[in-house]
Amino acid sequence: MRREIESWFSPALQKDMPVVCYGHYGFSLLLVPTAAADYLEYERFQLIQSLAPMINDGKLRVFSINSINNESWLNYQMQGEHKAIRHNQFNKYVFDEVIPFIKTKTSPETPIYISGASFGALHSMNLFLKRPDLINGVIAMSGVYDLMEYSRGFYDEQVYFNSPVHYVPNLADEWYLNRIRQSHHIHILAGSGDHEDPEAARKFSAILHTKGIHHELSVWGHEWKHDWPTWREMLPQWIGSRF
Repeated sequence: MRREIESWFSPALQKDMPVVCYGHYGFSLLLVPTAAADYLEYERFQLIQSLAPMINDGKLRVFSINSINNESWLNYQMQGEHKAIRHNQFNKYVFDEVIPFIKTKTSPETPIYISGASFGALHSMNLFLKRPDLINGVIAMSGVYDLMEYSRGFYDEQVYFNSPVHYVPNLADEWYLNRIRQSHHIHILAGSGDHEDPEAARKFSAILHTKGIHHELSVWGHEWKHDWPTWREMLPQWIGSRF
């Protein structure tokens, strides 16, 4: 499997941000880490290995980026307003730097889908919903789509606009809604085992239904816990059968 690491100084985040790329051809899959993890997390926990047959066959090309959650919602020394500002800088980094980077490594026509597990699922869903003109779809695994689950009660306008369960019910702009509805790949996956929250997935699915946004909800059984064996099974199965 081809594996390349590149890095640049991010204007949005004012720090060096590495990206690892796996594969040589196919649609682009952008992976957002869980919690406080880094760009190599999916490799360390063998999720990349679980995707290897499809990567080697040229079905997809994977790009994995760093999180900055330790500099925002998981930094309990920061004020809420500053956490939200850093979160928005991360969004800008993805839209203005990562997406163009992926396009230069593939082509302007190559679709980009985004995926993540746990906190990465919330980020992935939020990033897709904010820029459906740049990101073609999302596979969100074991997510909670309410940012207040991480903000420790802090709530302001910036939290609202990064918390899908808050802003999607009020989304009325047809520019966004039409582009979101055009996606054939909005997938919400959850287990029912230890530390999973399938009700969060069902709640957000119901919100999407009220907006006429076609998507797929799949809640797995109690044997599927909030852990890597679940995600190593989910992501390859969904990519293999839906893409």
